[in-house]
Amino acid sequence: MPRYEEQNLAAILASPTYQLAEQDVEFLARDEQRPVRMQLELLKVEKYLEDENVHSTIVVFGGTQIVERPAAEIRLAGARKQLAQTPDDPAARRALERAERVAAKSYYYDAAREFARLVADSCQNGGQCEYVVTTGGGPGIMEAANRGAYEAGSKSIGLNITLPHEQVPNPYITPRLCFQFHYFALRKMHFLMRAKALIVFPGGFGTLDELFDALTLRQTQRMQEIPIVLYGRDYWQRVIDFQFLADEGVIADEHLQLVHYAETPQEAWEIIKTHAPEN
Repeated sequence: MPRYEEQNLAAILASPTYQLAEQDVEFLARDEQRPVRMQLELLKVEKYLEDENVHSTIVVFGGTQIVERPAAEIRLAGARKQLAQTPDDPAARRALERAERVAAKSYYYDAAREFARLVADSCQNGGQCEYVVTTGGGPGIMEAANRGAYEAGSKSIGLNITLPHEQVPNPYITPRLCFQFHYFALRKMHFLMRAKALIVFPGGFGTLDELFDALTLRQTQRMQEIPIVLYGRDYWQRVIDFQFLADEGVIADEHLQLVHYAETPQEAWEIIKTHAPEN
């Protein structure tokens, strides 16, 4: 074969257009392929959960910053040290105040861990895959819940998300049930599609976003009737004044019944057992 033909054949074989479409990552990443990528994110998780015989879930939301007490104490000690070195620095004083508040909430980590143990012990014995603990797969409260299920010897799910800053899955998720999403919308769908209940521990914007997504779907009857349990009444009534919304007429009085409050893992679990839909 003449050299020109050899070079051209090599160029043909190396061209991305010659790749199978399913193997052409650059093509799949193009803007116009967004519907395909969204469908893949929907179907991939659906099929793997089916393979693992997962029928229903209990979803746990909560803040990434709420860590177990030893980790919180380390952060607190660092903040105190920094302020001692720069006592006139407002930012250092603010950092200490924030570290103190986070440390004061570390018991929520223990509560989420214990709650997940209760769920796993009660609902996944004998190889059953109902009420599988599901989190966003990250640190903080999410880690605590996955950890509780792991320590009980049960499967748990992590629905991670790609973010501008690196987010590594926590190490307690069942490996074949750890997924990574690009689209928040598809991730939210998978949080709620199989959910029998939702428990929300203290958190920030992400936790609020997930909570209000579920509340809106319940309010508009666009999803199954599941209990939504807010853990820690004092925190949540400070963050969201639902009664004010009802008094102002912007939500109906009956919408106040969409949320329950719990102060202990056992209380949260009892609410769910009472109000969750049948499998």
